[in-house]
Amino acid sequence: MITLYTIHCPQCNVLRKKLDTAGISYQMIDDQKWLSENGYDKFPILEIEEGNQLNFSQAIKWLKER
Repeated sequence: MITLYTIHCPQCNVLRKKLDTAGISYQMIDDQKWLSENGYDKFPILEIEEGNQLNFSQAIKWLKER
């Protein structure tokens, strides 16, 4: 399961659109209270497998390589 952690910032929206265009299924977590309580403070984060989290530039590179 792929998970997008987002606060709907411009980079978050770009990544979401690229995932949609690529036809990649993902769940989106955007509950800011939950994100803060769980230590997320930079966005977007794309989790492509358990424990493997990518920042924006890593996620874009991952998408291009698919």
